[in-house]
Amino acid sequence: MPRRSYAQECSFATALDKVGERWSLLIVRELLLGPLRFSDLARLVGHAPTDVLTKRLRDLEADGIVRRRQLDPPASATVYELSDLGRGLERPLVEMGRWGMQLQRLPDVVGLPATSLANALRAILQPPPGVAMTVSLLSEDHHSHVRIEGGRVVAARGEAAAPDLTLIGTPVDVLAGLVVGGPAEERVEVQGDRSLIGQLRAMVVIPDRLREEATAAFAAPVGSGR
Repeated sequence: MPRRSYAQECSFATALDKVGERWSLLIVRELLLGPLRFSDLARLVGHAPTDVLTKRLRDLEADGIVRRRQLDPPASATVYELSDLGRGLERPLVEMGRWGMQLQRLPDVVGLPATSLANALRAILQPPPGVAMTVSLLSEDHHSHVRIEGGRVVAARGEAAAPDLTLIGTPVDVLAGLVVGGPAEERVEVQGDRSLIGQLRAMVVIPDRLREEATAAFAAPVGSGR
C-alpha cells in the first residue's frame, strides 16, 4: 500500500507526511530516550501490530529519521535509534506533550508507567538557563534520569553517573511530590541534595486544573489515605 500524502506545498504538511501516521511519533518518543531493540520498542510503544510497527520503522528509516545500528559484542543485537534529523523532533514533541496536558485530567496521569516518568519530567519542567543538575529516577525497578542544563531537560534511560539527586517511588508519587510538595513529597525516597527538590518544584509548569486536582488528591499526610 503506498504511503498517504497531503500533497501540499507546505512544510507543516510535509512534516505530517513523514511522521503523521499512527504510531510514528510514539516511536520517536521512545527513541528520544535512547536506542531500542525491536522487541523492546514494540513493548514500550504499546499495542502496535507488529506489521504496522515494522512498516513505520521502515518508512522512518527511509526518510532518514531513524537508523539501525549493530551493537558491539557480546550484545550483537540490532537496535533502532534516532538520526540527527530525528532528534530534531525533540522540541516539537515536548511542546506537544505540554499542550496535551491541557486536555488531561488527573485519572489520565495516575496510571503513567515507570518507563514514561523521565519523559513526563521533560514535559512538566521548564528550567531557567542558569540551573544545572542531574536527577536520577528509580521507579518500579526502572532506571532513568534527566539532565537539566542551559534551560533544557534531556531525558534518557538507565542510571545516571554521579547524580545530584535521586528520586525513588512510583511515577505518580514522584510527580505528586514535585507538583504538590508537603506530605506528597514524603511518599518519595530522596537520596542526595534534598534542597534541589525545591528548585525542581519551582520549574514545574502544568495547567492550573491539573495542579488543583493533584493538590486535592495528594496533599493529605502519609497514613491518612488519599
